[in-house]
Amino acid sequence: MKNIESYKEALEKELMELETELRSVGRKNPENPSDWQGTPGDTENVDVEDENSLADSFEDYEERNAVNTELEVRLNEVKAALEKIGKGGYGICRICGEEIEDARLEANPAAETCKAHINS
Repeated sequence: MKNIESYKEALEKELMELETELRSVGRKNPENPSDWQGTPGDTENVDVEDENSLADSFEDYEERNAVNTELEVRLNEVKAALEKIGKGGYGICRICGEEIEDARLEANPAAETCKAHINS
């Protein structure tokens, strides 16, 4: 396996980028700071009397919430990979226990499986 430090740097950079993106579509749940919630977009210009305006606002919220969910999943994958680096288990396939290929880790530093188990 290549230098774990380079994977760690890539993961830390991605973690910061993900948190920035998450802040643009959501906020941390005040009751559970490790959880992110989608937030509505521009609510000031919504005409509550206009059904189209309300529908557009709801659609915007749904889109932001979907993006929030995808980003949060990736954020948790990146955090798990960084935790494995800290504990010494990074780069090991969770299915077979073999070392994950460098090419796979270069493409996705948060990969949990080797190429043989990519869809498992």
